[in-house]
Amino acid sequence: MNRTHGFTAATLEWTAWLDTVALDKASPEQTAVLEASHPKASTSDYYLLLVHEPEVLAQRSGAFNSIMYAPGGLSRAERELASTVVSRVNGCVYCASVHAQRFTQLTRRSDVIEQVFADPATAGTNERERAIVRYAIDLTLHPEAVDRRSLDALRVVGLTPAEILDLSQAIAIFAWANRLMLTLGEPVFPQ
Repeated sequence: MNRTHGFTAATLEWTAWLDTVALDKASPEQTAVLEASHPKASTSDYYLLLVHEPEVLAQRSGAFNSIMYAPGGLSRAERELASTVVSRVNGCVYCASVHAQRFTQLTRRSDVIEQVFADPATAGTNERERAIVRYAIDLTLHPEAVDRRSLDALRVVGLTPAEILDLSQAIAIFAWANRLMLTLGEPVFPQ
């Protein structure tokens, strides 16, 4: 398994540091939310932890799925690239691995992911990717400094207003996702 600065595109597990909900003790509401959230939610410590608050998980899953999988706007691959960058910058090894895999599956290439893991500040194989990566870094590290010029840099490389909105939402939701992953558990590397 290749790791760069502790990051990998290998499949990882994640273990919670707090008690999770046992499936055989889950309420009907919790079970329904797990089923609606993600195909693997009932076997994921992350979802089994978050389902302690089923309404919050339902809202989180709805927002996440809409932001990451909605048709139109920014491509799925570019949403995954931005999510990988945010996760790398925030130090979330688990999220970076998941979204690096998805980007690679969608594009059938890993070059930019290897660059993101090595040095996000220089990552990108073309102007559009570099602009997406730069914006993801800036919005993650210095949201107060993002302004009209930041958006203009995205327009110059061809992003539409809808794509910029999708990109901003993907970056923002990963600030949330990374914080939960980093404070409630840890990644588990394969043996």
